[in-house]
Amino acid sequence: MGLLDIVPPGVVDGKDVYKVFDYAREHKFAIPAFNVTSTNSVNAALEAARDVKSPVILQVSQGGAAFFAGKGVANDKQQASIAGATAAAHFIRAIAPTYGVPVILHSDHCAKKLLPWFDGMLEADEAYYKKEGKPLFSSHMLDLSEEPKEENIETCVKYLKRMAPLGIWLEMEIGITGGEEDGVNNESVDNSKLYTQPEDIWDIYREFSKITPNFSIAAGFGNVHGVYKPGNVSLQPDLLRKHQEYVRGQIKSDKELPVFLVFHGGSGSEKHEIKTARENGVVKMNVDTDTQWAFCIGLRDFFGKNVDYLKSQVGNPEGADKPNKKFYDPRNFMREAEKTMAQRCKVAFEDLNSANQL
Repeated sequence: MGLLDIVPPGVVDGKDVYKVFDYAREHKFAIPAFNVTSTNSVNAALEAARDVKSPVILQVSQGGAAFFAGKGVANDKQQASIAGATAAAHFIRAIAPTYGVPVILHSDHCAKKLLPWFDGMLEADEAYYKKEGKPLFSSHMLDLSEEPKEENIETCVKYLKRMAPLGIWLEMEIGITGGEEDGVNNESVDNSKLYTQPEDIWDIYREFSKITPNFSIAAGFGNVHGVYKPGNVSLQPDLLRKHQEYVRGQIKSDKELPVFLVFHGGSGSEKHEIKTARENGVVKMNVDTDTQWAFCIGLRDFFGKNVDYLKSQVGNPEGADKPNKKFYDPRNFMREAEKTMAQRCKVAFEDLNSANQL
């Protein structure tokens, strides 16, 4: 039996999101979450998931959503990010079944200052639910890790009560992810704040589980956004086991891994760190920086190889009257970017043991 015997292909929602994560937890694999900023990056991730037979998480950040809408659109009230996220969600919902894999449609980090973006997406969810009987997105993330723990939990609980009737999963963060990503800069944060304590996880689990089982926690274990030289980041994924044991003791559960955990800052991580994380209950790992670079490689190599064919519309080494359309047609060079990004996505599926799980 595989995952497709439990949930259908295409974007999953409601109880099916829980089934996907529960299946991952029980089979000790995690699902890579790729940040997408265009239809090309969506297609690359879906193609890779189809080829390796894995579920996949596609997520839009606030900045990525604005790019999806178009950088020429004003965003002073988060209107571009709301419109772009909504457009991306509709596109993914339309195209995902074609690839035949389960897809979790997610929104990434939302800090306190970006809550108007979150509100806009929830309004789109509610409108879609009223029409289709399901939310537009599978899940959303609130990242209030820079706020006091009490405020973080209180705000998340408020939103979770609104999301639960729609069946929307909530991912929240406790413990700051270092580095810089998409305009959120935590490069100078105190090192101690990168490591979450078991008591914090229990405080969250206790309050959220009163509302719904549909939530996950991005716990800090030294995570840093971006890619750094080995040794510059001190990841301690073994700490995640302590979180699980603490919560398990509190609820007297027979589940070895009662908490759904999330790994942020996954790009550049060592394979043994990834393995330890998923064995300790991580069911989702974010991958962005590495796939951005992979996408760039396709473009770099195409333009480098064909530079003499891209200096003019007509005229190249084969003759002064030879046309160059097949070289400057965006469908050709963007396809090369999709192919190299898809190759990197496949590495993530293999690292997280999610390949061949369908």
